[in-house]
Amino acid sequence: MSDVINAAVEALNAKLDGGGFDAGTAKFTIEGEGSVVIDADGARAADEDTDVTLTADRETFEGILSGDTNSTAAFMGGKLTVDGDMGLAMQLGSVLS
Repeated sequence: MSDVINAAVEALNAKLDGGGFDAGTAKFTIEGEGSVVIDADGARAADEDTDVTLTADRETFEGILSGDTNSTAAFMGGKLTVDGDMGLAMQLGSVLS
């Protein structure tokens, strides 16, 4: 597993504040690095089917996690793609901000 994925899991679990994401399942695919799944148990490195998949390059994903990049702006600018439940993606965006 890459250092980028390990750092993403750690950062996402910190944002979830020890909890999980109860609204459904989501996957972040970081191009060239791997995937992170978020569900009721928290974040973990995995690549499984989820309700929504968000795909971005490393720079965009790190910007979203740090708060330097707005996820909606990244989506509108074509830097973040969403496949699946758009409503769930929007809920996830509020968790990450």
